[in-house]
Amino acid sequence: MRLHIVHRTSYHYDTPMPYALQRLRMIPKDSHGQKVLRWKTSVDGGTKQVEYYDHHNNHVELFSFDPDQHDIIIECEGEIETSDHAGMVGQHMGSAPLWYFRRETPFTRPGPSIRKLLRQFEDPGTDEGDPPRLHALSALVRGAVAYEIGQTGATTTAEEALTAGHGVCQDHAHLFITLARMLGYPSRYVSGYLLMNDRIEQDAGHGWAEVHVQGLGWVGFDISNGYSPDERYVRVATGLDYREAAPIAGITFGSGTEAMTVTLQVQQVQQ
Repeated sequence: MRLHIVHRTSYHYDTPMPYALQRLRMIPKDSHGQKVLRWKTSVDGGTKQVEYYDHHNNHVELFSFDPDQHDIIIECEGEIETSDHAGMVGQHMGSAPLWYFRRETPFTRPGPSIRKLLRQFEDPGTDEGDPPRLHALSALVRGAVAYEIGQTGATTTAEEALTAGHGVCQDHAHLFITLARMLGYPSRYVSGYLLMNDRIEQDAGHGWAEVHVQGLGWVGFDISNGYSPDERYVRVATGLDYREAAPIAGITFGSGTEAMTVTLQVQQVQQ
């Protein structure tokens, strides 16, 4: 499948910021099941300072905002060729060892509600294989946290989302990662894109989880939708949690008011 993606984030400031620095993780790379045919990122009103690969092998670009700018537009556009591998990404690569992906983070630190939920897990055990066990864990999360937009935010933790009983894909992934690590699995967060069956225009990118399974390598689980990623998915960045895989993160200095709008289009290219 060939996917065409256009992702634009626009910032408006009533007073120009004296200084702002934005870190972009918006460049997908070739991997098992996806090939980048073409891709371009641009920042209208900004200047690229440096680009590098981080310890998760994410392609990172660092931009500063130009002086006296009221409007900044960050855009990426390109085409990706994808294929279905039942969520399997391949063996572990990169400088970070597997034990690193068992670490707790502020987003994935278990509290009383998470420990209680794990005790309720009807574990089929590894005799059935790790993927069925992890799909059962995914179903547990989906049943405990209803998908509901606007009730949680970028700083909501897994414990907070579970206590509230609702959240979005980020919250589902964080809770699943927390539980999987408690069961001993190296786990990570994935940010990327998903082709929706019913629309091209979307409000935001997508997030899911990957777990390292002995003998299989990294395997993806989209908890919000209840299955493993297929050819409709594009992986962009990974991290211990959303904070390490966020498409855009940065700092701004100034007293002006910021307004942000996001437009995203993901569509299949007919060949």
